[in-house]
Amino acid sequence: MADLIKIAVDAMGGDNSPKKIIDGIIHNHKNDKGNFFKIFGDKNKIISLIKDEIDSQNYEIIHTENFVMSTDSPLEAAKKGKDTSMWLAIESVKKKEADIVISAGNTGALLVIAKLNLKMIQDIDKPALSALWPNKNGMSVVLDLGANIECSSKNLFDFSIMGASLYTSLYPDKKPNIGLLNIGSEELKGNETIKETFKILSNKKSENYDFAGYIEGNQIMDGKINVIISDGFTGNIALKTAEGTSNFIINELKRALSSTIIGKISSLLNFNNLIRKKFFL
Repeated sequence: MADLIKIAVDAMGGDNSPKKIIDGIIHNHKNDKGNFFKIFGDKNKIISLIKDEIDSQNYEIIHTENFVMSTDSPLEAAKKGKDTSMWLAIESVKKKEADIVISAGNTGALLVIAKLNLKMIQDIDKPALSALWPNKNGMSVVLDLGANIECSSKNLFDFSIMGASLYTSLYPDKKPNIGLLNIGSEELKGNETIKETFKILSNKKSENYDFAGYIEGNQIMDGKINVIISDGFTGNIALKTAEGTSNFIINELKRALSSTIIGKISSLLNFNNLIRKKFFL
């Protein structure tokens, strides 16, 4: 077990839990035996889902019947006590009993409880939500996607450092190329915070990343920039717009191409091609 990556999992977070969480663990275990899962949640429910799908030496269950609900505010979640599955999972990282923590639960609660338990990186003031965003050449790291509605230029610069570091850890053979999400590519466009961040990134040269300047929303998937920085308000709107657009296209393709046998065959072929090209989030 010493050589295994120890993953703390909040099994009770998110919709249709713990089933979807355990299904994910089972899927991972079938493809990678190098992980050990510390699973936090209702033991009776979890055991019935695991059955014999995970080797016994690759997991343990820490029982708790208390969990954070999706309707809880971050403050309510923190006040629920230290015996929720989310709190215990995060606390296991603090105690160095796990290497990382995973939760599909309440995002606001996750951020607050994590900040109460875990230290911030030195000189970093705020955490950020990030995600992998498909582009023509692979994937981009995009942050912040909703943790911080208002950001200073220092916050955006910090996000740049964190985003570049995350991209390097995921793709060590590629160099991060940072872009600031803005309403235009010209230096004069944008609010004062964006302009100040542009100046900071332009003046602070680094061997670890390149700074490409501004990027507009319609360029996110071009693949020329692989680390995209934004405040949480703008980033979340961009993310939800992309999700809604992709769902609209999928639904319209299904409707338009399912009326005849030829259409159904064509729809299947086109849909599989789109999925392979990662056009949809």
